[in-house]
Amino acid sequence: GVLALTLLILMGKAFNFGRIETWENRIEQFASDEELSDQNRYAKMAIASGQVFGKGPGKSDWRNFLPNPYADFIFAIVIEEYGLVGAIFLICLYLLFLHRSIRILLKSPNSFGALLAVGLTLLITIQAFINMGVAVHLFPVTGLTLPLISKGGTSVVFTTFAIGIILSVSARVEEGKDLNPKNMPNQPLDDLEPLEPELQ
Repeated sequence: GVLALTLLILMGKAFNFGRIETWENRIEQFASDEELSDQNRYAKMAIASGQVFGKGPGKSDWRNFLPNPYADFIFAIVIEEYGLVGAIFLICLYLLFLHRSIRILLKSPNSFGALLAVGLTLLITIQAFINMGVAVHLFPVTGLTLPLISKGGTSVVFTTFAIGIILSVSARVEEGKDLNPKNMPNQPLDDLEPLEPELQ
């Protein structure tokens, strides 16, 4: 992964891709002691004005000034409208989603399905926490959306597909648990009905 990322950066510099320069500028600005960008400054003001319980749903003032308030910096608006309580509740929902995926991993007899479900869950939760970190200025601006919260087409499509796959793996785990001989009722073999001729 590190080699692939290094190769991507070198190719971007060689072919002069615009996004590479944007990434470098964002990282340099975050690492230096320069003045905050407008996005970060407005996001911090929105977070500070939310306090503990927030201003209430739809009563945000800083969404009119913050660039991309419903995409990259939606978490700042969530804190402004719902306060610290709403932010903690949202974080707990993502942690609960991760916990349920880990339970699928522990119960699944099929390693491929379990690892697929956990991998997709980690993609969603890591993206969520990176977005939250950007809003509170723990990370440089990345442009990642907050899954299931931010406005966006491609992100919503990918997230819903990922959750559908996770639910499919979970359903197969439940089916496998029902078919486990340990879960079958203790019934004498003599009481079982004979199979139909085509099933014998």
